[in-house]
Amino acid sequence: MFNSPDCGAAVTGSTSWWALYTRHQHEKIVADVLSMKGFEVFLPLYESVRRWKDRKKVLALPLFPCYVFVRGGLDRRLNIVTTPGVHMVLRRGEQVAIIPDEEIDAIQRTVTGRLGVEPHPFLQCGERVRVKRGALAGVEGILLRKKNRFRLVLSVSMLAQSVAVEIDAMDVEPVAPRAVQFAEDNHMDSRPAGLAATA
Repeated sequence: MFNSPDCGAAVTGSTSWWALYTRHQHEKIVADVLSMKGFEVFLPLYESVRRWKDRKKVLALPLFPCYVFVRGGLDRRLNIVTTPGVHMVLRRGEQVAIIPDEEIDAIQRTVTGRLGVEPHPFLQCGERVRVKRGALAGVEGILLRKKNRFRLVLSVSMLAQSVAVEIDAMDVEPVAPRAVQFAEDNHMDSRPAGLAATA
């Protein structure tokens, strides 16, 4: 993971995270150069074991290939997009696409917690859970099972990419569907129509 001090505090929304799309296998170079320029950069990495006939090697690879996250510094955008290896700034329409803080926070806590994390196909539906304790307490994701191990899938919606981290199933609890939670929070009568209360 790469992190450096924030330098764009004077800009409106300077604490927001956004993403750069880079050339293939240029993520680390882009992150290093931007860090040296004084930008706050986040490049989440995971360890992957590559085996050959005579040896094996542990490589640190980007969790989100071709993407580097930057916080603030949009007043120095030209200094960013002219960095070798940078293709473009990720946008939503005419605006720079902002990555929600909670999504970045979940990824940061995953990679700094020395947990078994790896890329995973992007998911939008499935059983959503919340971690109850440990380094990821409060983080929400989708619970999956792979062989005899459980994994929590965390997604960055703007990139349409996900990562999976090993988790103990005892450390998570289901997250109530939003419609049900809304009803509970507002003390709404959730009984089916035709089952009105009788005097």
